[in-house]
Amino acid sequence: MAIRPILVAPDPRLKQKSTKVEVFDDTLARLIADMFETMYEAPGIGLAAIQVGVAKRLLVMDIAREDEPKGPRVFINPEIVWSGEERSVYEEGCLSVPEQYAEIERPAKVRVRFQDAKGEVHEEEMEGLLATCIQHEMDHLEGVLFVDHLSFAKRSMILRKVAKAKKFAKV
Repeated sequence: MAIRPILVAPDPRLKQKSTKVEVFDDTLARLIADMFETMYEAPGIGLAAIQVGVAKRLLVMDIAREDEPKGPRVFINPEIVWSGEERSVYEEGCLSVPEQYAEIERPAKVRVRFQDAKGEVHEEEMEGLLATCIQHEMDHLEGVLFVDHLSFAKRSMILRKVAKAKKFAKV
């Protein structure tokens, strides 16, 4: 296992669409293990493969709180097959947009079809933080960041702050 560097906006790779995972092998298992190690180290609750520079439809999540046992989850080739009409608002952040947060409105409930690390297909209804997190991570698979859901002015302000922080980090 290894901690991989996390891409930070405005890295153009974050805007590309990810391709379907076709091969479920040891290379995929290593990538999944690296992604969990990277996510926990960051720390974060979700990470899409594109955030570590791999344009595959893969994401890992663990929404357990610090005082709870870990609950690692893997979602490969996820797709939303149903979303409820009720909406919810969560303050979201992103490892690729460090130390920036904004309230984002999304469907409160979704049903997701996905494959596990062995390629087995599952379908699950999600709500609350789990629903928000999976939608956030699935956005990455389409080249969408949470700031893309904001007004132009808010998005620009956040991305300027990230660029400024990146510039000072290099000095």
